[in-house]
Amino acid sequence: EKLSSYESGIEPIGDAWLQFRIRYYMFALVFVVFDVETVFLYPWAMSFDVLGVSIFVEALIFVLILIVGLVYAWRKGALEWS
Repeated sequence: EKLSSYESGIEPIGDAWLQFRIRYYMFALVFVVFDVETVFLYPWAMSFDVLGVSIFVEALIFVLILIVGLVYAWRKGALEWS
């Protein structure tokens, strides 16, 4: 009884552990990377007129690195679900 999972006072039916396919994790990882990119670029976009050209070049390099990563993941098939 101590090793069984317990939630909400109800005994579980079946196995409590589910196995996900590795494709799901790869897809989720690519999503998280581009979600974090949005978080980083939003403050930059809000203060674009105050910042100089050097910050624009740094942001452009950041986006280019992420695009190269996206192309690599695409060619390796990380975005294919089937």
